[in-house]
Amino acid sequence: MAIGELFKALSDDNRRKILDLLKDGDLTSGEIANHFNMSKPGISQHLNILKNSELVFSHKKGQYVYYSLNTSVVQDIMKWAIQFKKDKGEE
Repeated sequence: MAIGELFKALSDDNRRKILDLLKDGDLTSGEIANHFNMSKPGISQHLNILKNSELVFSHKKGQYVYYSLNTSVVQDIMKWAIQFKKDKGEE
């Protein structure tokens, strides 16, 4: 995981909303798109950025591609943030 790609992915409101939607379970890109006023190609671009940053996984079931939250990366981010805060607090 490249930290720059991770922060780039998290810097966008739409991508953070996608992550929020995925915390409740797997969704197809069409199901995700229903929550936005944006084209499906636009949603696909956001999903690709999230996949490249390893924040989401995709897997195919039949004719649909489902997206899911990569909780291990989210946990790693939280550990890093907590450690960063602890390190800053000691100065």
